[in-house]
Amino acid sequence: MEQDETAATRLRRLGLRSWRRGTREMDLILGRFAEARLARLGPAELDLYEALLEEDDHDLYAWVAGRRPPPPRFAALLAEIARTAAGP
Repeated sequence: MEQDETAATRLRRLGLRSWRRGTREMDLILGRFAEARLARLGPAELDLYEALLEEDDHDLYAWVAGRRPPPPRFAALLAEIARTAAGP
């Protein structure tokens, strides 16, 4: 979290970063996840999500799609993102 940033501002910033990735596929995957789940994540989970957003879109897509194994620290979060992307 950036210094002096409120929790609400952080959620808005992460939501915006989720929808404006650079590739349409990741915009849709992460944007929908952000809308559905971001507000329910705790501070440590938000820190991890923020670190995930620093990763390259092509790597993220390969991990979410199951084409390559994700780094262990992101595995559970990416599984949750993939479940959200798959829908109900």
